[in-house]
Amino acid sequence: MNRRSFIRKGVAGAGVAGLATVATPALSQNKITWRMVTTWPKNFPGLGVGAQRLGDRITQASGGRLTVQVYSAGELVPPLQSIDAVIDGGAEMSHGAAYYWQNKSPALSFFTGVPYGMTSRELAAWVRYLGGQEVWDEVYDQFGLQGFLSGDTGTQAGGWFKKEITSLDDIKGMRFRTPGLGGQVWSKLGASVTNMAAGEIFQALQSGTLDAAEFVGPYNDLALGFYKVCKIYYTTSFVEPGLATECVVNKKKFQELPKDLQALVRDVCQAEYDQVASDFAANDPRALEVLVKQHGVTAIPQFPDSILKAGAEASVEVLREIGDKGDALTKKTLDSFTKALNIVRIKTEGTDINFIEARKKYFKL
Repeated sequence: MNRRSFIRKGVAGAGVAGLATVATPALSQNKITWRMVTTWPKNFPGLGVGAQRLGDRITQASGGRLTVQVYSAGELVPPLQSIDAVIDGGAEMSHGAAYYWQNKSPALSFFTGVPYGMTSRELAAWVRYLGGQEVWDEVYDQFGLQGFLSGDTGTQAGGWFKKEITSLDDIKGMRFRTPGLGGQVWSKLGASVTNMAAGEIFQALQSGTLDAAEFVGPYNDLALGFYKVCKIYYTTSFVEPGLATECVVNKKKFQELPKDLQALVRDVCQAEYDQVASDFAANDPRALEVLVKQHGVTAIPQFPDSILKAGAEASVEVLREIGDKGDALTKKTLDSFTKALNIVRIKTEGTDINFIEARKKYFKL
């Protein structure tokens, strides 16, 4: 999709009409008003709430010099068109997940979650200290954008299914909602993969359009009511070991801000990243307990070994294809990601796992 497509083609006419009424950010007595469009439903736990809080924090911390008006999914533009609104200047900011835009550049998936890739803390280390932000800046610069980490859900759930998965045969032809590189992996395993916005998933499962769906984890999945149509819940994903959300700004508009407001936007995104991560760490386990005890969900901790092994092989294949077929910037992103992973995994797969295993085995409080 090119940089003018969603306006020129009239995607979701009502949404575009809404943008037309607020086409220019307000500047009055050195006060600026920005619009943030999001991919999340209004008041959606963790994600939608986090986007709203991010906008409110910027408004409050700036003393009203920079006011951010937050529009939830569909209020101004369709949820999966939010990034185009920022590119085209119809909004100044968006809040979503970078892998939703992999059709623009395969490199963007690396800044959300990679199959068998980095955990949340590992990805943050790459972006902040091991060169990730620099390559991310190069990727988004092609579209006149600037991206910042704005949250992380932690390791996601494997998904909701209408029957237990016992072998690869159960995956063949399965209509499965799962995005990003993970979707490519499941496709290689035989699933018929699609992506859709959060608010569309339940109806698709209920109608039979989907056989299975992966979205985030218990905290969000409980709110979306997936337990009403599926009772088999795999609680650990191998394709999304962490999922970072992003705040993306129109780079030209960002550079027009005074330096202190630029720093404020960066700092608020950093603070919100930490708060969202803590929110999910606290509420995912409580939501899982509700799903199991109150709604009769069968929670299965892990997919069978045959699926995990085949999934790992497919993940390597997907990443190698990206390296072989991608443009120079995508290859640069993969190289940076791989080098950083080989650094951060030393501690995660050593010290961290050793401690967790010892605590699980011996410590009862």
